[in-house]
Amino acid sequence: MGAAVGRVARAGPTRERILATAERLFAEHGVYAVSNRQISEAAGQGNNAAVGYHFGAKADLVRAIARKHAGCIELTRTRMVERVGADAIARDWVECLVRPVTDHLAQLPGPTWFARFAAQVMTDPALRGILIEEALSAPALHRILHGLDTCLPHLPADVRAERDDMARQLMVHTCAERERAVAEGAPTPRSDWHAAGTGLVDAIVGVWLAPSTSD
Repeated sequence: MGAAVGRVARAGPTRERILATAERLFAEHGVYAVSNRQISEAAGQGNNAAVGYHFGAKADLVRAIARKHAGCIELTRTRMVERVGADAIARDWVECLVRPVTDHLAQLPGPTWFARFAAQVMTDPALRGILIEEALSAPALHRILHGLDTCLPHLPADVRAERDDMARQLMVHTCAERERAVAEGAPTPRSDWHAAGTGLVDAIVGVWLAPSTSD
C-alpha cells in the first residue's frame, strides 16, 4: 500500500513536467512535428515511453493540456456571467468570452505557451475538434453564446456562422501573436494582457454588429 501511494505521489510532478514540456514544444513546432521521444527527453525522463505511459495517444495529451487551462478559464467565466445583468448588451457578453482567456494568460508565469499551443491545435484538422469540444462542454460558454444571441441584430444563418468563425480566429490568433511577441521581447500594440483584451473585445463586438451586405 505504501509503495503504491509513493508511486502515485511521484507520478504527479512527472505528469506536470511532461504537460508543461509538451505544451511548449507543441507551441514552438506544431503537434505532429514533435515526437513522444522528444517530449520525454526534454522533460528529463529517461524512459522514452513516459509520455505514452502517462497520457496514452497524442490526442489524449493534447486534451490533457487543454483541460489543464480550461478549469481556471471556466471559473473566471462563471463568475463574470453571474454578474451580467438583465439589461446586458453585446459587449457585456463578449467581455465574458474574452477576458477569462486574457486574464488567464496574464496570470501565468512567463514565458507562456498556451495561446500558441491553442493556435497550433486549432489549425490542425485532426485535433481542432478537441479544443472545440472542451470549450463547448463548459456551461458558462453556453450561457454567453445564448446571451450574445439575444443582443445581436437579425443575421442570416450563414452570416452568423461566418462571424462566429471570425470571432474565434480573432481570439485564438491575436492572443498567440501577442504571446509570441512578448516571449521574444518584441514590441506589442498593447501594453499588457488587459489592454490586449480590450482591443479584442472592441474588434469582436465590431465583427458581430457590422452590417450584413447581401450579394
